[in-house]
Amino acid sequence: MSIIDATEIRKGMKILWEGQPCLVTEAQFVKPGKGTAFTRARIRNMMNGRSLEQTYKASERIELCSLDERGMEFLYQSTGEWHFMDNSNFEQLVMSTDAVGEAGNWLTENLPVKILFFNDKPISIDLPNFVELQITECEPAVKGDTKANAQKLATMQTGATVGVPMFVDNGEWIRIDTRTGEYVERVKR
Repeated sequence: MSIIDATEIRKGMKILWEGQPCLVTEAQFVKPGKGTAFTRARIRNMMNGRSLEQTYKASERIELCSLDERGMEFLYQSTGEWHFMDNSNFEQLVMSTDAVGEAGNWLTENLPVKILFFNDKPISIDLPNFVELQITECEPAVKGDTKANAQKLATMQTGATVGVPMFVDNGEWIRIDTRTGEYVERVKR
């Protein structure tokens, strides 16, 4: 692992803080008129998702975190376990529902994902920006409801619920933005 000066911290860097991998979400170098320079950074713990603000003196040394990213494919889910296959060596990985978290709302069979590992332990799943899912259940459109941007709730094949426009029906395929969980458009299949 490499070490940098606190003055070199930038947004997007991955650093170690108290032995945990953290992502720098904001960084600001401050050089006051009196006193020593420092860097104020907001970091997010990649293991538990907590954010905190840290102040580093200019003379401090920060350890960069080395994470391993592997291309994997989601296979299936059964009783609280999510099964993935490594695309390079075909080994399988099992993750708990807690470890998968919100990403489980968008995982479908054979979906390619990237999994980040820290010390050979999976810590997060990087989904594609958009996924295509089929609606399994939604309310019928109400005739005469022409309010601008009127939406209804639809349940997807993964069990997630998404707000969709009134013209979308059961059985249709839609594209969803995995970053926001919002409807993008209908998809022909």
